[in-house]
Amino acid sequence: MRKTNRKRAERAGRWAETLAAASLTLRGWRILARRFRCPAGELDLVAKRGNVLAIVEVKARRTHDAAAWAVTPASRLRLRRAASAYLARNPDLARLALRFDAMLVTPWSWPRHLAGAWDDGAAPGDL
Repeated sequence: MRKTNRKRAERAGRWAETLAAASLTLRGWRILARRFRCPAGELDLVAKRGNVLAIVEVKARRTHDAAAWAVTPASRLRLRRAASAYLARNPDLARLALRFDAMLVTPWSWPRHLAGAWDDGAAPGDL
């Protein structure tokens, strides 16, 4: 039963990421990476628009509040470390302004984009 629940959750997560990527694309963002994985963690989406590079954490829950609360301090730390690894592999992107965003996905509504959802206090060169 756990395996079935896990598979269902993974499918839901992939669907949420697809919706989030579509929403960003329609707003003029270019998706550079989906599900970037490294030993430090995983980045759901990496998107670029103009001189902004957004690390986008996608959370799917029943409500927007529940989705927003799902981005915990521990997950933000993992995202920062994974972003550092991504930038190390793509040094040409280090000149862009780095921002951490969240996309909140709920049933029967378009994803909500929280630009600059949190500020980790680090400059891009500090990652």
